[in-house]
Amino acid sequence: MPNTLRIAAALLIAPQGRTLLVRKRGTVAFMQPGGKIDAGESPVEALVRELHEELGLRIDPAQAIHLGQFSAPAANEPGYQVQAELFRVDSAEAVTPAAEIEEVVWLAADQAPAFELAPLTRDLILPLYRQAVSVPR
Repeated sequence: MPNTLRIAAALLIAPQGRTLLVRKRGTVAFMQPGGKIDAGESPVEALVRELHEELGLRIDPAQAIHLGQFSAPAANEPGYQVQAELFRVDSAEAVTPAAEIEEVVWLAADQAPAFELAPLTRDLILPLYRQAVSVPR
């Protein structure tokens, strides 16, 4: 597949059921934390590394539940698709934006975000998240 970015992404869920979205410096769209999978790295290794670099979060790879592979147009690289290995990570740890992360926001399942979302987040991951926490409407 040409012009594909392979990433590992976390559907990070706090004890009260909210999920974390991040925005990279110089961009407008919010998305799941995570990042590109380096050569020779497994998706879960990339996830553990990225969560630590971006948020100061240390997770046990065994806690990351693989939810599947999802593809969508890349938010910040025109003409590219992202192919994300998505993992659910339940964490009560505090997060601190670091590296290229400029802003973090916790979103509740019943909350309509008033900001721009990456296509992958908007079209695939948030619907999955809302289903996973199955908030009664």
